[in-house]
Amino acid sequence: MTYLTSPTTPRRVVVISTGGTIASRWQGTGYAADAGGDEVLAGVAVPDGVIPEVVDLFNVNSSRMTSARQLALLHAVHEALADPEVAGVVITHGTDTLEESAFLLDLHHADPRPVVFTGAQRPLDSADSDGPGNVYDALQVAARVRDLGVLVAFDGIVHAARGTVKTQTLAAHPFADPSARLVGRLGFHRVDIARRPERPRPLPLPSAARALAAGEPVELPRVDIVTHHSDADPLLLDAAVAAGARGIVLVATGTGNATPQFAESVAAAVTRGVLVAVTTRVHAGPVAEVYTGGGAVDLVAAGAVLTGTLRAGQARIAVLATLLADTADTADTADTADAADAADTAETADTAGVVPERRSALLRHLLGAPESRPESAPAA
Repeated sequence: MTYLTSPTTPRRVVVISTGGTIASRWQGTGYAADAGGDEVLAGVAVPDGVIPEVVDLFNVNSSRMTSARQLALLHAVHEALADPEVAGVVITHGTDTLEESAFLLDLHHADPRPVVFTGAQRPLDSADSDGPGNVYDALQVAARVRDLGVLVAFDGIVHAARGTVKTQTLAAHPFADPSARLVGRLGFHRVDIARRPERPRPLPLPSAARALAAGEPVELPRVDIVTHHSDADPLLLDAAVAAGARGIVLVATGTGNATPQFAESVAAAVTRGVLVAVTTRVHAGPVAEVYTGGGAVDLVAAGAVLTGTLRAGQARIAVLATLLADTADTADTADTADAADAADTAETADTAGVVPERRSALLRHLLGAPESRPESAPAA
């Protein structure tokens, strides 16, 4: 099956500008995003047959990204794709949090038309800025591919949104998925696709995104990240719960291991309705139920959900998307009907309108990684 088209007529591509290095210029003491989308596009050699249309959404360094801005971006993409004449969407975005925004959009992207993130490692006013080449590539991808979800086009490579993280701070090739193959490559005016990313069934646009777009006040759920390390205790995890966190990502060691004290705090948090996910600070590979003594075996028993190969930033986005999900829209999303039906009779819906057991099932669905317990323990 091919995921490439060969357009014979001009293709309209909406370019949503959000800031980042690709829109940054020298401010006297450092770089900051201050250029609009038209300025970013001014230096781009637009591919033949592509008609870009710029939307300036906001203009920030992506280290200043917020859930509200990401939901605004999600809504803007849905608005752009409401026009059937649009072939695809390109989003120019800072690289610091690109992996988070791209994954949020991928979780809610059900359209066969592509959404392609790109950016730059060198600023707009740099003589050797990589922004124009990356935008050219992203426009090619947005005009030609289908049924691949949300993608990242950067330095001649096409990545899936899911699993792709920033692995280099300054190099021209900052993104990779340490646990999966790349999706495709670009070069010589070609787009070559090697595989179709595996994706769970997408969620519908959350009501919070519509409310924010309408200017209505919305209280978004707090989701915190806590890291385990030598000498760590659950003080910060407990503090996050006390601060009102409705979701927590525990960045554990190894295959998802912490201490018995962390397991106790996770159990207490889950009892209070907090959604807890466990990832690892290790570069690649899945988290799995291998060890007890505060390891993933005990954390899962305490009510935590393992994140497979997803790392902290994207695991947090999965938790956020779960908490934002609307019951009526997501009742049939996860392939866990029996557990959800049982939960409906045994649990009381929480303040988000989703019963806790169904909420955990939905999170597992979005993570795409059921808890993994090896049949036999690894050799010592």
